[in-house]
Amino acid sequence: MRLEFARFLLVGATNTLLSYLLYLLLLTFLAYLPAYSIAYCAGISISYFMNVRFVFKKRVSLASFLKFPIIYALQYALGIMVLWLLVGKAGISPALAIIGAIIVTIPVTFMASRFVLK
Repeated sequence: MRLEFARFLLVGATNTLLSYLLYLLLLTFLAYLPAYSIAYCAGISISYFMNVRFVFKKRVSLASFLKFPIIYALQYALGIMVLWLLVGKAGISPALAIIGAIIVTIPVTFMASRFVLK
């Protein structure tokens, strides 16, 4: 499980970096919640394929592909709540608040991904 978690973190870091860069780009012409939503959705597909093949060493299947977004719906809801608290209530910049959302959601996402993909 440790090796899986290490691979999960590597995949997550790669996917997060790409999603974060897209988020920052979108912030130039969108508010933080729509920017987050679009960047988040773009990362789901990339995450699925990298997690199935690299992290959990499984075959891509229609069933797991259809279940996978449920994990990210949970992560999305948690991330939006954290962003709302950090930006809306604590006054933290949206560009920094996203980091807090990522830190909070990682353990939840790993366990849910492991359950669905294994």
